[in-house]
Amino acid sequence: MKKILFLHGFYASGLCIPAVALREAFAGRAEVITPDLPMHPKEAIRFIRELIEDEQPDLLIGNSCGAFYAQMVAPVVGIPALLGNPHFRMTEFLKPRIGAHQYKSPRKDGKQNFVINEALIEEFAEMEAIQFLDKPSDEAERDNCRPDFQDRIWGLFGEQDTLAHFEPLFLQHYKRSFHFPGGHTPTAEEVRNWYVPLAEKMLGQASSL
Repeated sequence: MKKILFLHGFYASGLCIPAVALREAFAGRAEVITPDLPMHPKEAIRFIRELIEDEQPDLLIGNSCGAFYAQMVAPVVGIPALLGNPHFRMTEFLKPRIGAHQYKSPRKDGKQNFVINEALIEEFAEMEAIQFLDKPSDEAERDNCRPDFQDRIWGLFGEQDTLAHFEPLFLQHYKRSFHFPGGHTPTAEEVRNWYVPLAEKMLGQASSL
């Protein structure tokens, strides 16, 4: 059975609506792994790399901040990735939100509260600075934007997204861009109608390589 690793957005968890919808849509056809990601980006990248080594997924699917991570990891580990509304400038998202917050879906450790501060923003700034490098970086353990991955990282952009507007930046590095008539966080129906068909196509192409 194929495996898909889903990486959720910054305020979300492995039990968010897109994660649950993906698991339900692929039930009996593919295992969808939906972990809770660490809040800090460097820790999150390490966690994702270790999970990929253990689980050996066939496809990465990320949404928002999770797509930011998927784009950085995919070329290094050699796995195709579907980026849903990728937020490539997380610092811009976080700066006006300094302070205490709560995750919007339950986390397995029960910790629902977190704080956005200047140190966290600086961590994301360091990751943003190297996210599209075409040479290996010891800091991020990656060799991104490999020419052979221009067709293996696909972007899916909501036409009503009011938070992330990075399709032009995506197209500077990758070739396959798609739209769906939704907002930043897809509904379960949008996941079924738009994310799932693209994921099926990517899994099929990966099998033929």
